[in-house]
Amino acid sequence: MTTLLTTRDIGAIVAAKGLAACLGRLVAYLEHDFARWGDFDKSARVASHSKDGVIELMPIADARHYSFKYVNGHPKNTRAGLPTVMAFGLLADVDTGRPELLSELTLTTAMRTAATSVMVARRLARADSRVMAVIGNGAQSEFQCLAFHLLMGIAEVRLFDVDPGATARLVANLRAAAPALRTTVCAGTADAVRGADIVTTITADKTNATILTPAMLAPGMHVNGVGGDCPGKTELHADVLRAGPVFVEYEPQSRIEGDLQQMPADFPVTEFWRVLTGAAPGRTAADQVTVFDSVGFALEDFSALRLLRDLAAELGLGRRIALVPDLADPKDLFGALAVPGAATSVAADRLAVAA
Repeated sequence: MTTLLTTRDIGAIVAAKGLAACLGRLVAYLEHDFARWGDFDKSARVASHSKDGVIELMPIADARHYSFKYVNGHPKNTRAGLPTVMAFGLLADVDTGRPELLSELTLTTAMRTAATSVMVARRLARADSRVMAVIGNGAQSEFQCLAFHLLMGIAEVRLFDVDPGATARLVANLRAAAPALRTTVCAGTADAVRGADIVTTITADKTNATILTPAMLAPGMHVNGVGGDCPGKTELHADVLRAGPVFVEYEPQSRIEGDLQQMPADFPVTEFWRVLTGAAPGRTAADQVTVFDSVGFALEDFSALRLLRDLAAELGLGRRIALVPDLADPKDLFGALAVPGAATSVAADRLAVAA
């Protein structure tokens, strides 16, 4: 049997454990898995692009578990009352291929993206960072703001979006969820990043945009570029990438999908796992500009699915479903069709053929 977790289950997990605890444990699971980078069979995600969006499959495996995520990105979806991003994922046993967990990953993707941003910023941002600018106030923005507030001590978020309604929703949700977090609505990107220690760009439009320019940078700033995540979609001016060391998740994927796609093939980057394990330096000076070109990688969903499996077991959540047949004789697959009414149906089919 396979455990099924729905969006209701994810809500119940967060309600029972608290958002800060869930995000904190997720960061710990991510750090554990990134630190054993060499254990994983890795590949870039498989993407099917259309005029208005993309649908992707994100597989990864170690010696014990295989996971994949199905995820889309369709910026126009909100006009039809649908989320821009929708996702689900599966965790399976490598030895048998048996699916252990089937879970929603729409809410979870937003949490794992925010947790990944925090994991990286702990090594790349200045330890005294207290102000973060958030450019793009869509569906993932609350998660980013709250993760940095709860886990890194960010005290003020400076907000801008071309849609004032999105910013108003974000402000209302943050005031309800974290009254101590100061929110400042800004008139533009340059206004928002002024005085920020960390700048998070998380826009949705599938275009080559220039959201952040070199003139907006300040010494010691950490750039958390989240929204540039598919071919033809960027947020950072190329000279922002040249302003300081650039860190990525999985270089082969980032060169295709990230802001890095603007740069020549020999432009130097560091995969973050090397910083986590001490194989490469992170921030080396207080006045250094650092850039995380985040596109999202399958290992992050692997970590999230492991955490969901463990939290669901702790709380007794999830429903057991027969996703694959439970066979008395594993060689008799046809026997799984022997359900009430099946014999009558087969007999009727024979009569229909004879007629």
